Amino acid sequence: MSRTVAVVGAGVAGPAAVLSLAAAGLTVRWFAPPVAPDHDPVGETLSPAANPLLAKLGLTETMAAAHRPSHTTLSSWGTAQLVDRNAILHLEGPGLVLDRRKFEADLRRAAGKVAERVVDARLAHAHAAQGVWHLSAESGETLDADALVDASGRSAVAARRLSPGHRADRLMAAHAFLDHRDASVEPTPAVLIEAVERGWWYAALRPNGTLSVAYFTDPDLLGETPTRDPKIWKALIDGTRYVGRWIDDAGFDPDTAPTLSSAGTTWLAAPAGRVEDAPWMAVGDCAAAFDPLSSHGMTTALWAGARAGPLLSAALDGDDGALDAYARSVTDGVHAFLDQRQRMYAMERRFADAPFWQRRHNATPADLAERAQDG
Repeated sequence: MSRTVAVVGAGVAGPAAVLSLAAAGLTVRWFAPPVAPDHDPVGETLSPAANPLLAKLGLTETMAAAHRPSHTTLSSWGTAQLVDRNAILHLEGPGLVLDRRKFEADLRRAAGKVAERVVDARLAHAHAAQGVWHLSAESGETLDADALVDASGRSAVAARRLSPGHRADRLMAAHAFLDHRDASVEPTPAVLIEAVERGWWYAALRPNGTLSVAYFTDPDLLGETPTRDPKIWKALIDGTRYVGRWIDDAGFDPDTAPTLSSAGTTWLAAPAGRVEDAPWMAVGDCAAAFDPLSSHGMTTALWAGARAGPLLSAALDGDDGALDAYARSVTDGVHAFLDQRQRMYAMERRFADAPFWQRRHNATPADLAERAQDG
């Protein structure tokens, strides 16, 4: 009898899990809500460490078009000068700046070909009884499965009821895509990171020629909300040394008001286990979402999704060792990131007296883990 796994979520981790599970010989039933026509997801930088994961999932050829190699990252962090970090230093080859919409559409298309059933709706309810997951969609559709993968991102629609959530900070992002309005200027194909007194900025030229710009800070430090007034957003841009210059010199339109989203470091206390003898695991941002300074969000999502097949195959055979090892690896990864995060922020001392930087300089990884608030 074929064993079935339900996957919830259709971003990056969800389709990766579907592909991994199908490759392991499991029957996949997938809750994949439809994508809005104007869906343009944030986050376009894929680290070099993702290259072997893409190959493992059979997606290397898919990535050959519509995305550009990320050879250059310019950084003003810990220094007023702009430092060039070249991709030649990475043994895995360069990372990619994605057409994120196409990337997700290609992942979704590939996963849809191998899923036994695709439910075009969000999950409404999930519970386990006697080794079986019983799930229902907002559309009213129902299905059963022997195991569950929650890949629903920070919302963690199923996993939040299965494990406590923790949060290290309240980092938020104000983000916008800026149109290129000066055809006489060819923008530099680069990624730029710049530290400022109240946070830090990220900018990247996307394959379609628009500029992705994000400002990361704490909610109480943002001041007036820039989503309501483009002039406030423009004033924030003007307060930078390099991001604003890139926007002006390359002829981008800074008047597009940003959207706000959560960008803090969060994680589940236990990202895998059993309920009523039915195995489950969380992957991607559902299991652990990191401060975007890590630049490994999508790579981590691909890594976790790619592990779903072998882990749940073992769990359905009665071996919980793989699930336990996965849970430990996620937890270890969180602690390793908190340590790395502290060291990365500690490199910037120019604004040491400012609240944003004090909060990050004065918190050790042990402090963060001990003080972690329920999400």
